[in-house]
Amino acid sequence: MKQSELKKMIKGAVKEAIQEELKDILLEAVRSPKQQMVESVQPQEIVKGPSMSSNERREAYQNILGDMKSSFTSQHVAKPFNPQGAMPGGDLPSGEVNMSQIMNLMNK
Repeated sequence: MKQSELKKMIKGAVKEAIQEELKDILLEAVRSPKQQMVESVQPQEIVKGPSMSSNERREAYQNILGDMKSSFTSQHVAKPFNPQGAMPGGDLPSGEVNMSQIMNLMNK
């Protein structure tokens, strides 16, 4: 018997055995009684903290802010941004451009 013929015979036998086993497994899975799953959802208890009136809430925020409230004023806000040097066009002299100068640029 040649080696190729032996390979074919073994392949066929293995294939047949696997197909039979798969049939048995599938039939067993289909025929087995189904278990019904019952889900039970238990609501979680929501714990609420003490409710605060608007005055109590305002006082709580004032306590959190503490002395910061008096130290923050409009004087602490940065002045309008004025770039100098590092940005393109930041080194241009201040001044106004006349409308006639703009029109002359546009006509060229």
